[in-house]
Amino acid sequence: MVDTLLSEADKKEELSRVYARAVAAVAGYVTGLPDYDRDGVDLRISAGGAMRPAIDLQLKATVNLQEKDDHFRFPLPTRNFELLRVNTQTPRLLVVLALPKQERRWVTLTTEKMVLRRCAYWANLRGQSETTNRSTVTVSLGKKDIFDVTGLQRLMAQSRTGTIQ
Repeated sequence: MVDTLLSEADKKEELSRVYARAVAAVAGYVTGLPDYDRDGVDLRISAGGAMRPAIDLQLKATVNLQEKDDHFRFPLPTRNFELLRVNTQTPRLLVVLALPKQERRWVTLTTEKMVLRRCAYWANLRGQSETTNRSTVTVSLGKKDIFDVTGLQRLMAQSRTGTIQ
């Protein structure tokens, strides 16, 4: 009897959310989920301190992140691209979690550790040119733009001044 309710896509989506929330928790930030994803925001991360900065995230996960020189290439649905490229008061970033190809390797749990394999990369698509593509737009994610605690803290500091690059 098969008792699973989640598809592979559902699992990837949830793991991308868990990853981003874990990074935010270690950084000391709070997260919030929108009631509905009508505007391309899957998760908001908020900090305290001056200006009370926040960052909105569009989360994706894939086992097929295409490596090219100093960056990765990712086919983003056109709707998501259009929502991420417009100017907004709260910065919006794309965060893509790279997972191993074998699903059994995504997460390992023991009494000593919980391991979620690989990591996520972020991209700021604000200001990108409009596209005529109907289904997807291939975007670049810098290999150095790792969405980890240090990276998130740096992004939040930039968000305070409105200069996420």
